[in-house]
Amino acid sequence: IITLSAFAAFSQTSLKTGSPAPVFTSQSIEGNFFDLEAKRGSVVVLTFWATTCQICRSEIPRLNEFTSRYEGKDVIFLALTLENEARITPFLQKNPFKFTIMPNSLGAILQYADRDRSGNLDMGFPAFFVIDREGKLDYRSSGYDKTASLGQAIDRLVAAKRAE
Repeated sequence: IITLSAFAAFSQTSLKTGSPAPVFTSQSIEGNFFDLEAKRGSVVVLTFWATTCQICRSEIPRLNEFTSRYEGKDVIFLALTLENEARITPFLQKNPFKFTIMPNSLGAILQYADRDRSGNLDMGFPAFFVIDREGKLDYRSSGYDKTASLGQAIDRLVAAKRAE
């Protein structure tokens, strides 16, 4: 019984704010490598998205505004997707997305997605995670119309840097 309880608790994992953000390395659509561990000292904003996700598509213009709003403020914006370059490139030509696009990001998704009692992945799209300058998860959310609260989380972390 103890073993079964431990397994159920383990399989219902959920990243908690304040916990260390899972580190990953990935390659952008432009071919640049990204190592989250090496970005300590910066605020990192992750969005998990898909070209087929209607909510993701509707959020892109609002997310693009963040790249201008935080320009020069040591904030890194990454858009991670399971899809490959062949699928993403035509989409991006019609729907510009100013985040650094990270295709083939299954490894990162496996680290950030929740798991249900059966161990199945459970992640709503788009999903948003903000990592503070120390590498801890500061904010997480998913679904439609989360850009206001996402912006507030980024603002708070940018303001904290100024106060230091």
